[in-house]
Amino acid sequence: MMNDHIDIRLRQTEVGDLDLLFQFQLDKEGGYLAAFMPQDPSDKSAYLKKHTSLLHDPTVNSQTILLGDRIVGSIARFVMEGDTEITYWIDRQSWGKGIATEALSQFLTIESTRPLFARVAFDNFGSQKVLKKCGFVKVGSDKGFANARNAEIEEYIYKLI
Repeated sequence: MMNDHIDIRLRQTEVGDLDLLFQFQLDKEGGYLAAFMPQDPSDKSAYLKKHTSLLHDPTVNSQTILLGDRIVGSIARFVMEGDTEITYWIDRQSWGKGIATEALSQFLTIESTRPLFARVAFDNFGSQKVLKKCGFVKVGSDKGFANARNAEIEEYIYKLI
């Protein structure tokens, strides 16, 4: 692995993980960088309903990221408009430690679907760096309304073959 000195492991996301994962996505700075958030990210019941149903969706591979025995984020594969995409979220307290890179690297060994796409806000440089380190290549851009910024922004599209 890229950062094998980091004690990261992935496991299938469980309903019991969702409360903590919900708390992570309430972080304003993380939400700003993620940009494409629900209209009301503070609506816990909507979050739990959506993510509980995703745990039973066979087109979704949802994994919880653990550092030791502590949950530090999530990573998932999903299908949107016919494309298989990935998404991940790392608790802001764990940023800058190589956790996202290691988690994505491990995820790519258990998730064999290719091509895989990722979308990232034009100014989310940390996430762009993670994608590049894991072999993703920027293949285009798009514009979309980012609820977290209340504005249309450019997002970059990355692809892994």
